[in-house]
Amino acid sequence: METATDRLKLILGEQGLAKLENATVMVLGLGGVGSSCAEALARGGVGHLVLVDRDVVAPSNINRQALAFHSTIGKPKAEVMAAMVADINPNCRIDAIQAFIDKDCIPEQLGALPRPDYIVDAIDTIAQKLAIAAWCQDEGIALVSAMGGANKLNPTRLRFSRIEKTEIDPIARVMRKECRKRGIKNLTVLWSDEQPLEAEGKRDKIDEKGFVLEGESILGTMSYFPPIMGQMLASKVIRDIVGLGA
Repeated sequence: METATDRLKLILGEQGLAKLENATVMVLGLGGVGSSCAEALARGGVGHLVLVDRDVVAPSNINRQALAFHSTIGKPKAEVMAAMVADINPNCRIDAIQAFIDKDCIPEQLGALPRPDYIVDAIDTIAQKLAIAAWCQDEGIALVSAMGGANKLNPTRLRFSRIEKTEIDPIARVMRKECRKRGIKNLTVLWSDEQPLEAEGKRDKIDEKGFVLEGESILGTMSYFPPIMGQMLASKVIRDIVGLGA
């Protein structure tokens, strides 16, 4: 009888599948990047997912987020993602948490959750990303962190490296500087060397001090770019857990 893991088994074998089934992966942030990553991890046979996001699905999410449909608008992302994972892989254990990740309470918040073998940071806020990276370094937990995907078009420019090797990417630039200050070393990140485009009508959306006006945004996203980032992050996690290449 055909099963959902048949095609995985052809590549990973029984031992590889067992490693994934016994693994716990935590995905922090379930937006365009994180939701596609969580979906790919579920389809890839990961046995335990810890899903954390504070937000509910909004209409503007539909262009890029795996969990965003007209039918899910207004629902907590963690709840919607958990239902998707359960439908994809009923054997997957799921901890879904709707919560704000406080940069000043990372050890207490993340330490209270099931200890993961791997963490995917798909959060947008730099202060939180740095706190997560510091905690993972202290705890010896494998981490991969997504850098910026906004206002970019070409996914072939995406790559993995240590944070020290990045360039051009605006988020990575700040992360490099702050990691040096905080003694965070060898952080693995997914980043693009593509120069971000300027958002249409940007000058009308910022005030005289350069701040974005309330209710406006200058960060545009293509339908395919964040999901590709999420799939790439899932590939990194799966390959590392199974031990199949850099």
